[in-house]
Amino acid sequence: MSLSLKMKMKMKMSTGMQKWLVLFRKEWLEIVRSYRILWLPIAFAVLGASQPITSFFMPDILASAGNLPEGTVISIPAPTPPEALAGALSQFGAIGLLLVALSSMGAVSGERTSGTSAMILVKPVPFASFITAKWAALVLLASLSLAAGYGAAWYYTETLFGSVSWRDALPAVLLFALWMSFVGTLTLLFSALLRSAAAAAAAALATAAALSLSASSLPFEQSWNPGRLSALAAGRLVASAASPAGGQTAGDVWLTVAVTAIAMLAALFASARAVRRRPADA
Repeated sequence: MSLSLKMKMKMKMSTGMQKWLVLFRKEWLEIVRSYRILWLPIAFAVLGASQPITSFFMPDILASAGNLPEGTVISIPAPTPPEALAGALSQFGAIGLLLVALSSMGAVSGERTSGTSAMILVKPVPFASFITAKWAALVLLASLSLAAGYGAAWYYTETLFGSVSWRDALPAVLLFALWMSFVGTLTLLFSALLRSAAAAAAAALATAAALSLSASSLPFEQSWNPGRLSALAAGRLVASAASPAGGQTAGDVWLTVAVTAIAMLAALFASARAVRRRPADA
């Protein structure tokens, strides 16, 4: 390979990276201006803190209800520290995923409607860069929000119930972060495929719910199913004493992770193809 050809390839790669960084900064600036950088981490922090606090004070809450027969004794076993932290993940798996879908549902469809995507894509911008810049910004926002919520849950769990080993807590949150990123990627995909932002969020949440339901209810092993990630994250905490992977072999866990990563790449590719076919609404 000649020196001039090498220099041309380096310049082309440098130019492509610069374009991607410009698109990423544009997406992040939009996140900041829409205040998603504030309300989404705050919402996750409230969700994370509320779970251990509610579990700790639940007997007092029930005792003060005032409509129980006299002499009634309420005995609710206190959850272990891992169980309290796993309860916070269940909160993120319901309300948290809804918030993530709502915050990203108009990533593509909204720009098609406003005409922003047409103005951007009329320039020599790769469709893959257009999609992956949005994806990176959305995943970064979701990760920061999850970190805020998990940090609040961990703090109150340590304060009210006891310590949780970081060797169990860290793999659990990483598995859940992958699941949340997968749901965010689905939302981006349906936002590229559908005209309605609300329909994109509903389709992504319905797909995630179907995967989770099939993983928990069908009678056969589904190591390939990304819907297992939420249960694997909670199981990593609760069942850590019995099994290092929450009752699953390391090979099963890595297979789920690998399939999820491949599915996310396929969804990003399909999103770029959808934008290529329809860069703007007529």
